[in-house]
Amino acid sequence: MKLTHKLLILFLVVLAACGKPSDQNSEEMGNEDANQDPNQALYDQVMNLHDEVMPKMEDIYKIKSQLQEKIANSPDLVKERKEALERMILTLDSANNSMMEWMHQFNPLPDSVDAEQSRAYLESQMEKIKGVKEIMLSTLEEAKAEVEKN
Repeated sequence: MKLTHKLLILFLVVLAACGKPSDQNSEEMGNEDANQDPNQALYDQVMNLHDEVMPKMEDIYKIKSQLQEKIANSPDLVKERKEALERMILTLDSANNSMMEWMHQFNPLPDSVDAEQSRAYLESQMEKIKGVKEIMLSTLEEAKAEVEKN
């Protein structure tokens, strides 16, 4: 059998193994969610928001690179325009750092801690990650506009 056929079969087997869970597993997972601790649900919401925003770090990196290339490839760039691009790069770095700082300080309380204290912590973390999301999205929007300018 040709190597490409073997690789195709291997790929299909791996793809099938990564498929969605069986109906029984789905039902069990649904029952777990119904019985889930409210703090666990809040923790999951915080992490879902983090997971939604985390890929934007790659977008920040790409746009930052585009802005740096624009500066490097335009030696006759007007001083004000160059400074605006450099400020936008710093703003992108700041947005990226806000996510890194949030991740570094995020430390969910252990189960042994009072449920109310844990909930208060998770609520504060939800507000913080919402702020990180807002900063990242608005900064990306502004930076994309800068990249598109001549």
